[in-house]
Amino acid sequence: MQSTRLTLMCHARTVAQKLGRFPTDEPLELSGQSAMDLPRARFKGTPRLLCGPELRARQTAGLFGSGVEVVPALRDCDFGRWTGARIDDLRKSEPDMLQAWLNDPDSAPHGGESVVQLGERVAAWLTTLEATPGHIVAITHPFVIRAALTQALQATAFNRIDVEPLSAIELRFNGCWRLRLIGTDLEEIQ
Repeated sequence: MQSTRLTLMCHARTVAQKLGRFPTDEPLELSGQSAMDLPRARFKGTPRLLCGPELRARQTAGLFGSGVEVVPALRDCDFGRWTGARIDDLRKSEPDMLQAWLNDPDSAPHGGESVVQLGERVAAWLTTLEATPGHIVAITHPFVIRAALTQALQATAFNRIDVEPLSAIELRFNGCWRLRLIGTDLEEIQ
């Protein structure tokens, strides 16, 4: 039985991340020159390349290859009315709601998606991959990667996982999901 190999990669940095804002559908914070300086991943074989529908995910995926499949399940968490808001501003204007959201994964005071709902969406997507052997590379968002890790680890450590821009983790399914951390040198991911 051939196993499923899933490499999850976070999109490149955006201005919203730099400014501590909840994301919008913003582009990458890359000039033409810095885009050229990004390490090009060379994957062994020809992996299936997927990405979330947001501009930042599609732009990042485009840096790593063509023939990208946009997958709605890889979309970022819906932050509702907090979309575009600065986290520091919310700490001042809505501290109780922000704290409730951070402490309670069922909470969605912003009117969008709760962490539990995001986890259910990502878990359903992971289930569809269990019968898909081969290597899949998915360019997505920190929250989606956290949810996938939480599902794979069956843990409640969602808010204790940091996902840096352009970081990547790999999940393999061969009877059960296993986490494989890969180095920061993206020159060759095997």
